[in-house]
Amino acid sequence: MDEHDWLAEQFEAKRTHLRAVAYRMLGSLSEADDAVQEAWLHLSRSDIRSVENLGGWLTTVVARVCLDMLRSRKSRREEPLGEYLPTQITRPQNGIDPEHEALLAESVGLALLVVLETLAPAERLAFVLHDLFAVPFDAIAPIVGRSPTAARQLASRARRRVRGVAATRAADLNHQRSVVKAFLAASRDGNFAALLALLDPDVLLRADSAAVQTGAAPEVRGAPEVAKQFAGRARFAQMALVNGTAGLVWAPGGQLRVVFAFTLTRGKIVAIDLLADPARLGQIDVAILGD
Repeated sequence: MDEHDWLAEQFEAKRTHLRAVAYRMLGSLSEADDAVQEAWLHLSRSDIRSVENLGGWLTTVVARVCLDMLRSRKSRREEPLGEYLPTQITRPQNGIDPEHEALLAESVGLALLVVLETLAPAERLAFVLHDLFAVPFDAIAPIVGRSPTAARQLASRARRRVRGVAATRAADLNHQRSVVKAFLAASRDGNFAALLALLDPDVLLRADSAAVQTGAAPEVRGAPEVAKQFAGRARFAQMALVNGTAGLVWAPGGQLRVVFAFTLTRGKIVAIDLLADPARLGQIDVAILGD
């Protein structure tokens, strides 16, 4: 076996672990795969004869790649619709894929992934590597360009924020549900005034390309115009939890067709995203609730 084949064999043995690290860092299966592939390219170009712990070395490489991706994501002023909603790991419909099952077993809940989206990139890296994968701060410090003490502080700050945001999200969920439920009732009743009262004056309604193909406008802005889109409609929509937050779905015959994802600020609806792309819908965690 030549050196390249040996490296490929060693890398494949660690792929599931590396994918799990990247998934927790990025909240996206497709981006996790990109990060792992970048790590392989880096490995194939590197001289690792002095590397004593290849698994630790690869974990560091994946972490650096993910940190760059998170920083690039944060620097963008506008993000494509739904691109960074954490994606769900689901079981294959046909048969059992051992690698997939291992990743599923190591995965974290979507609720935590959503909370992790609130962290700064360096905080997220320190928290994920230390708290979820037991990587020592001496190894984390060079990745984030800080001292081990500063890396420890990053993880501690992230830990407090995760706990605080999780508690706040639980408290906010009932309020979210009441607002979305009122929106659904006003839509069904054609109560234009009630819809206006729930919408922020600058509310934005966005539709993905699949929803546009069914007749939805790509973008509608402003409370009056958005209210017109819903007044007297949504008769078959149902209350649901969408990635852990209150939303609506259209699921005729139990088949998920459209997700209405709501963004609330100070009790007002500031954005509604219509998602109808089947591939994207398969990645969203949806729990249908009673009205």
